[in-house]
Amino acid sequence: MRADRVFAYGAAAGLLGDLLLGDPRRGHPVAAFGRAAGAVERVLWRDHRGWGALHTAVCVGGAVSLAAVADRSVRTSRSASFALTAAATWSVVGGTSLGREARAIGGALAAGDIEVARERLPHLCGRDPQALDADGIARAVVESVAENTSDAVVGALVWGAAAGVPGLVGFRAVNTLDAMVGHRSAKYWRYGWASARLDDVAGWPGARLTAVLAAVAGSDPRGAVRAWRVDAVKHPSPNAGPVEASFAGALGVRLGGTLSYAGRVEHRPVLNGGGRAVEVGDIERAVRLSRRVGWLALGASVAGRLLVNGLRAKGRTS
Repeated sequence: MRADRVFAYGAAAGLLGDLLLGDPRRGHPVAAFGRAAGAVERVLWRDHRGWGALHTAVCVGGAVSLAAVADRSVRTSRSASFALTAAATWSVVGGTSLGREARAIGGALAAGDIEVARERLPHLCGRDPQALDADGIARAVVESVAENTSDAVVGALVWGAAAGVPGLVGFRAVNTLDAMVGHRSAKYWRYGWASARLDDVAGWPGARLTAVLAAVAGSDPRGAVRAWRVDAVKHPSPNAGPVEASFAGALGVRLGGTLSYAGRVEHRPVLNGGGRAVEVGDIERAVRLSRRVGWLALGASVAGRLLVNGLRAKGRTS
């Protein structure tokens, strides 16, 4: 079995494992990484960009190094390489848990229990739930599903195709570290700068692929492309903008507007302004679109890896 086929079969098995099993309830590798990164932060934290950059280098570099050692140790066995790739993919993707949380909130809203929906919302995103009514919660959920489709599924597959197991692990380490220290708060404004910028760079290709695939898999491809082209640049995030705009157009809804994080009110640009307001039923539509995008991303990543390897082989023989 060739190395590119090992990735194809292993990543497919890992994605299927996530679909069937979701995230492990105990002993999740990402949670272990988070605890380790927190321990490093307690030692290194200073209100300084340089110390934050060191924190990023230690945590991400350590995770990638361990993954590279594990990958190298099984390289002589295709079956072991397949198993490692499958386990790594299952560990770093989170599409099933994303959909499960979104549907739980949607179910609470459909039942008219807004307090339960508010209690569950922090499991999905960092919005202030008490500042949101039912429509605001539904919009927040759809936006989070869109953004996390890129962060929790597509981005990891893209980097896995590019760099194997170290790419899978490295991307999730970067993304997790950004969630921990990359936000704009007084404590992390300087210290989390390096993590936030690295996450922007690492997330760039996955976000664009997510936007393309949302247009392909959605019910309104032209609307998705139009919203992406017109509105994505207005978003403060270089990666969330294309993803959320494309999802908005694909679903025919209007995203963005006023929101609140940790007591701080932000006025985000409206994405797909010609769409209708988000309804509770759109949560299920967003989850289904997210799942289709995830499987299409697997196919695109495998095809891209096969194409690049084929061109390299052709170049060596010419």
